[in-house]
Amino acid sequence: MIAETVCSAVSAAGLGIAAVTAYRKRFLAAARLAAYSLVPVGLVMTGAVEWVAETAFSPTAWAGFGVLGGAWLLFVTTRAVERRRGGTRKERRAARSAQREAVAPAASAPSLGQGVARPPATRPAAKPRAAESGDDFSDIEAILKKHGI
Repeated sequence: MIAETVCSAVSAAGLGIAAVTAYRKRFLAAARLAAYSLVPVGLVMTGAVEWVAETAFSPTAWAGFGVLGGAWLLFVTTRAVERRRGGTRKERRAARSAQREAVAPAASAPSLGQGVARPPATRPAAKPRAAESGDDFSDIEAILKKHGI
């Protein structure tokens, strides 16, 4: 009885916050808040809250959760070991034989053939700095004269 009351209060509070959020013109966030706030009432109406309350105080249920946790731990551990090793023994053998067949006997020879020999690229000769700086000053002088300075 208390669980249903708490769930209803949480839902009402969430719907109130969603209304304030919608008032602030944040409709997407308001819709998301409304969806989250309706979940507790839905759980109460389906009877899931009553089932959880009965299960929480049952030692047999907790033992079952322990067994499920152990099974999950074994599954995860075996998958991790299998991935680290590269699969089962048959899969490793098949991969080795496929790798041997994939490598051609002359694979160490270059496959692109004879390339055309090109001379190394040369850079164009650099212009002397003194000539550039003189040109720069003449441009600046022209701009200053144009503005009457």
